[in-house]
Amino acid sequence: MKALNKTLLTAAVAAMLSGAALADGISDGKVKIGVMADMGGPFGDLCGRGCVTAVEMAVEDFGGSVAGAPIELVTADDQNKPDLGSAKAREWIESENVDAITGLVNSAVTGAVSQILTDNRKPALIATSASNVFTTSQCSAFNAHWTYDVVALANGTVKPMVSAGKKKWFFITVDYALGHKLEETASDVVAANGGEVVGAVRAPLGTTDFSSYILQAQASGADVVALANTGTDFVNATKTAAEFGLTDMIDLVGLLVFTPDIQALDPAVIGGMKLTTGFYWDYDDATRDWSKRFIERHGRIPSMGQAGAYSVTMNYLKAIEATDTDDGETVMRYLKTHKPDDFFARNAYLRADGRMVHDMYQVRVKKADERRDGNDIFEIENVIAGDQAFAPMLAQCEFN
Repeated sequence: MKALNKTLLTAAVAAMLSGAALADGISDGKVKIGVMADMGGPFGDLCGRGCVTAVEMAVEDFGGSVAGAPIELVTADDQNKPDLGSAKAREWIESENVDAITGLVNSAVTGAVSQILTDNRKPALIATSASNVFTTSQCSAFNAHWTYDVVALANGTVKPMVSAGKKKWFFITVDYALGHKLEETASDVVAANGGEVVGAVRAPLGTTDFSSYILQAQASGADVVALANTGTDFVNATKTAAEFGLTDMIDLVGLLVFTPDIQALDPAVIGGMKLTTGFYWDYDDATRDWSKRFIERHGRIPSMGQAGAYSVTMNYLKAIEATDTDDGETVMRYLKTHKPDDFFARNAYLRADGRMVHDMYQVRVKKADERRDGNDIFEIENVIAGDQAFAPMLAQCEFN
């Protein structure tokens, strides 16, 4: 029996050493990062080519190599199709030795891709998806949900409005996972603070004619009409609301608004709207310095998703450098025990559930006579501490 126990112990130690050896070093002599996003559709300006630019900047700022290995990028347009995104992710991992994927805008695509990454023990560096399922019901030890989520947006925007007396809410919601989660989370915040939801309508992704939805909102008796959409859907809905005079009667609020959305609208239409964001280019010297370089390359101020893509990529590379390996579990363990600190990640830490907690910003869209130029779009009214913005951690995501 003693001999058998000794044999088993020797085998266990050998297995542990073998696992450590596999985790040591760069797996195939290079670190390869995939950037996946909607590149030309309704979310193209929110991440898209701008996220590619941001990740390229991170790689260049890191010096083009990490732990003695070159860093390579591959990119793909997922066209907001989960089957296309998952097929590309599988191809990248199985045929091209991709080590991690970032970008990841459409929440349905992110869900499909992150499952494949988890199955292959590789990090999902989520820069732009809104749904909080990636740290709750679809929690994975390999998810790093970096920039924002629906809970932080609702806590930053909805809660103070309800507390100020805007009790009756109506939702115009894009009809897929993102919109559903935005509406659900915001509705919970409305109810928790003594308000009520008086109605909601669902509009297909890519809707151009919002007139019927706006008419229903006008007739609802609401104090606030909330747009549970983003990108071109948000822009088109806001324009229609102004054309029908809704903004003269009822407060219009965006639950997920990016800087390109604001710049696509006349200040006379969007000026005065309050919203929540995870980043603003003109916050301080650090954000301005990085954003100036981004603007020189991309031609536009960065969205929060693009700034988040840079930050999560840079911190991923720092983790590889520190651990001398691109092994997914080792890298994720490092990220969860070392606080990020850069122009984007303020008072930040990555929780065991994959949520990157950091300061968020409650802002007001400036009116035309308040702006220095076309890039001067937000007045920051409140900095929201991450622990106040994001939901408490419900469960740790364990490595299997």
